[in-house]
Amino acid sequence: MRLARFIPPVLMVILTAFVTPNSLAQLPPLKAQKAKPAEVIHIASAANFSMAMKQLIAEFESQHNNAGRVKASYGSSGKIYAQIKHGAPFQLFFSADQEKPQALFNSGLTVGKPITYAVGALALWSNNAEFKQREQQKLQTGQFNKLALANPKLAPYGAAALEVLESLNLISTTRSKWVLGENVAQAYQFVASGNAELGFIALSQVIHNSHNDDYWALPRHLYKPIKQDLVVLKRGEHSQLVNAFLAFIKSDQGQRIIHSHGYTSLDTKEPSQ
Repeated sequence: MRLARFIPPVLMVILTAFVTPNSLAQLPPLKAQKAKPAEVIHIASAANFSMAMKQLIAEFESQHNNAGRVKASYGSSGKIYAQIKHGAPFQLFFSADQEKPQALFNSGLTVGKPITYAVGALALWSNNAEFKQREQQKLQTGQFNKLALANPKLAPYGAAALEVLESLNLISTTRSKWVLGENVAQAYQFVASGNAELGFIALSQVIHNSHNDDYWALPRHLYKPIKQDLVVLKRGEHSQLVNAFLAFIKSDQGQRIIHSHGYTSLDTKEPSQ
């Protein structure tokens, strides 16, 4: 049965008079359901990995533009470690060594054990035109004023530089010329600014902004592998974006980006110069 059969004719006329197209148009619009805000994750990365990380984030966000954003802070692994211990709101930590992620795991501040994401390489570099293609010779003959390196007590790349000097029996002859940076990024700045004629830096810092013959890639037998570990921190335990970003880093595309910046994986050969 139709509802109209139960409505008196007079009332039907009144209703029809009030319900017009104009009256319908004046009804308030239905409120659209608010979209869920995109997730933002905060990660901390060692300074030496900054160039690779910036490219990883750019590629990841271009492919997951609706998933969220990745905000990164860069610095020395030691300082980041201290910040995390004091409650810094990071969800992922990409260290320049293995010791600090392991210490965080031992303290119960991580989700799972550390993962090695890259193996770094060391280079000897000069910004002085007279030193080009002669970095090794200048180092071994002592023909330089200052030698920059990251502080071996604070930075893994500084410890590796010290191992190289020990392997070449050059510690006693070069020590008075050392200029120590807080991290490998600062060591790079010492050389770039001309405050040091030579410097031990990460290969990743020069592999894309220098010609292939502008630095000496240190042979791997002169220092121990610089294994760099990451950890998922407790704040990232339930984040879908954290899991997606880690999956991207482990993917073939992510690994190609990492390798293009002079890093290797544990099962790969060192990049050709």
